[in-house]
Amino acid sequence: MARIKPFKGIRPPEKYVTEVASRPYDVLSSTEARAEAKGNEKSLYHIIKPEIDFPEGKDEHAPEVYDKAVENFKQFKEKGWLLQDEKENYYVYAQTMNGRTQYGLVVCSYVDDYLSGLIKKHELTRKDKEEDRMKHVRINNANIEPVFFAYPDNPSLDAIVADTIKQTPEYDFVSADGIGHHFWVISDDPTIRKITGLFAEIPYLYIADGHHRSAAAALVGAEKAKQNPHHTGKEEYNYFMAVCFPANQLKIMDYNRVVKDLNGLTPTEFLAKLSHDFLITEKGKTIYHPQKLHNFSLYLEGNWYSLEAKTGTYDDNDPIGVLDVTVSSDLILDKILGIKDLRTDKRIDFVGGLRGLEELKRRVDSGEMAVALALYPVSMKQLIDIADTGNIMPPKTTWFEPKLRSGLVIHELS
Repeated sequence: MARIKPFKGIRPPEKYVTEVASRPYDVLSSTEARAEAKGNEKSLYHIIKPEIDFPEGKDEHAPEVYDKAVENFKQFKEKGWLLQDEKENYYVYAQTMNGRTQYGLVVCSYVDDYLSGLIKKHELTRKDKEEDRMKHVRINNANIEPVFFAYPDNPSLDAIVADTIKQTPEYDFVSADGIGHHFWVISDDPTIRKITGLFAEIPYLYIADGHHRSAAAALVGAEKAKQNPHHTGKEEYNYFMAVCFPANQLKIMDYNRVVKDLNGLTPTEFLAKLSHDFLITEKGKTIYHPQKLHNFSLYLEGNWYSLEAKTGTYDDNDPIGVLDVTVSSDLILDKILGIKDLRTDKRIDFVGGLRGLEELKRRVDSGEMAVALALYPVSMKQLIDIADTGNIMPPKTTWFEPKLRSGLVIHELS
């Protein structure tokens, strides 16, 4: 059962929300954050990427950078750019992209559910990234940014959300990237109790995006529990902030690959090797999108190709073997191009689907890359199957858009 609770959110007054709200810390560089926050003292980047308040090139992991985050967070509250709600609420956060809206419930989820596996993951985390976010949570005593969860479809929760969004939203704006953000407060106690009860009937929650933030938040909560001789399990640090979306509303985008060289092969030799495992159809100069599972799009020397994996080269009964990231990693990147480790090999780079296949073409045409490979997107069903069987997806498998906007609401741990 998913244990959640409402919380007293810390959030900007409506008149400041567009100045405060920012992209998540991990989708942009320090240089980009500095540019986006230029002339805006209220930008959340001063808290989530506080290195922007130091000269260019400052080590973002220096102790004084974390201290600056705390100082800025305190200042935001003192200046009234962030205010705490008087009572514990749930919130609805909706996002609109390309005419499609997804509706999430902002809740506090239970640390022990993460530690015991009731909150399921599908990716490995890196210790250095975990440690960075743990320091940030620990020193601010807050989850400044939410994590992104999915839950199995639930018509009763859908009905509560549908009722809530009939009211005037607390925030309603379009960010610079064209994404609409809409936010409502659920403050009435009977509805709050109903939401808590409905989540208690949901067996598992699934991390869609934010594995490092989830791990960091849960580990800090567990750390605080150990340090408290009077720990009861009811303290605020036992919970961390998440936006939970019904799985049927979420769309995973393609996550594509570009490679710097052909591993010593000529283009003709490369295509000949591919033909052992794939049926190859040349598509010419027009961008070709993969049409279905096990169909890939290849861009090489100004031409697009359709690659159809031959029967027997994949295992549709294996939750990992069925994935096109597995098929392409095994049969193309490793077998032909000699790329063994997607996490560490410098010859490969990854392009999120939001940038489109035009970006793959651009990077090959520029000479920076030799070949591009586009994959059919993973489905939410595949993600849930992998999490349910205790498997881990290969690196760079899922790309969720839109990303959650940070700064709409913050959860303090005390």
